Amino acid sequence: QVQVVESGGGLVQAGDSLRLSCAASGRTFSSYAMGWFRQAPGKEREFVAAVGWSGYSKYIADSVKGRFTISRDNAKNTVYLEMNSLKPEDTAVYYCAAARAASDIVRISRVSYEYWGQGTQVTVSS
Repeated sequence: QVQVVESGGGLVQAGDSLRLSCAASGRTFSSYAMGWFRQAPGKEREFVAAVGWSGYSKYIADSVKGRFTISRDNAKNTVYLEMNSLKPEDTAVYYCAAARAASDIVRISRVSYEYWGQGTQVTVSS
């Protein structure tokens, strides 16, 4: 089992950057696929980015491609979401999720993730 805790959210202006971090507990972090999702008020939780075991396999949602990047540091049990050129429509609660994986693949579907953090609020003002 793994527990994940997000941090790094806040209030920023359009065009600014933020880096979210997701710290995971447990000694088997490197065997988990990791993902970021977000949920805006009144909307469904949506996929943002995912990374496989090694950090080489990645997938970014079209809505944030070119602005957001995902990375992981297995030595630190941490996953990052670097967000640049933020827009007001990026305002949401951002969640980190973990999924035990049998291979170095990314997971895009929300239902494939077993463990979730409590989320961190990102607010982008215009």
